[in-house]
Amino acid sequence: MNPAHLGVIGLGLVGRALATRALEAGMTVAGFDVSASSAASARTSGVAIAADLGALLQATRIVLICVFNDDQFTDVVTRLAAQTDGGASLSLVINAATCSPAAVEAAAATMRMRSIAFIELPLSGSSAQIHAGEALGLVGAEDDTLRRHEALLRVLSPLHVHVGPPGSAARAKLASNLILGLNRAALAEGIALAEGLGLDGHRFLELLRLSPAYSRAVDTVGDRMVSRDFTPRSKLAQHRKDLALILEQAALQDLVLPLTQAHAGLLDRAIAMGLGDADNAAVIAALTTKSGTRHPAS
Repeated sequence: MNPAHLGVIGLGLVGRALATRALEAGMTVAGFDVSASSAASARTSGVAIAADLGALLQATRIVLICVFNDDQFTDVVTRLAAQTDGGASLSLVINAATCSPAAVEAAAATMRMRSIAFIELPLSGSSAQIHAGEALGLVGAEDDTLRRHEALLRVLSPLHVHVGPPGSAARAKLASNLILGLNRAALAEGIALAEGLGLDGHRFLELLRLSPAYSRAVDTVGDRMVSRDFTPRSKLAQHRKDLALILEQAALQDLVLPLTQAHAGLLDRAIAMGLGDADNAAVIAALTTKSGTRHPAS
C-alpha cells in the first residue's frame, strides 16, 4: 500500500464522511473496518483498504478513530499502543468517536507515554452535515498540539471549537447531545399531536419555523419525520448508546435526568421495533406505531 496522509479506523457513516472530506481536500486516505460492507463502501469513494491495523499503520503516521463505543475505542487504542511499542511509527491519533471522558483521558495518557500527539474531535451533526463541513467539531487537545495540527482539523471540521484538554470535548458532546436528542423527541411528539389533530405535517413545520417553538431539528429532521423517511444519516442505536453514557455521567454527579430517562425509553421502544439502524428521525415511529409492530430499518 502506498503511504497515505490519513488512516481511518472505522468506516461507518462518520468515518466515511470524514474520509471523503480528506479525499476532496487532496489527501490520500487509507482505512480499516471489520465490516466488509463498510470497507467496500469506503473503497468506492477512493479509500485504500488495509487488511488489518498493522497494515494501516505501515501506510500512515496519522490515525483517525471513528468507532462505535468505549469498548471498541479502548481496544483500538490498546492495539495501537502495542503496534507502536513493536516499532510502528505513529505521530498523531484523532478520536472522532463519542466516548466517556474517562476513556478519552486514558487514551490521551497512553499516547502521551509514547510521545504521540492526541486530539479528540467528536462532531455534532449528521454524516451529511459532516461531509458538507457543517457539523460542529468539539476539540479536546493541549494548546500546542492544536496549533501544530490546526490545518488538518480545518479539513476534517471547518467549524470547530477548542473546549479544553482531552476529555473536555467528550463532556461537551454528551451535554450537547442530551439537548439535541430531546429537541428531536419533542419535535416528533409535536408532529404526532398535530397530525393526530388533523393538521398537515409539512404545513405544521412551516408554522414552527415562524414560532417560538422553532429549533434546528425542524430543518434537519422535520420533513423526514413527516414523510417517515428513515434512511440513516445518523443511527438511532448510536444515539441510544450516547444516552447510556449521558445517564452514567449524570449518576456520577448525583444528577437525575427525568427527560433523558424518558427519551431513552422511547428509543428502546424504537429499537425493539427494528429501527436501531434507522435514522434518528425514526423516533416518531415509536410514538405513532402500535406496540409490537416491527419496521425494517430504512
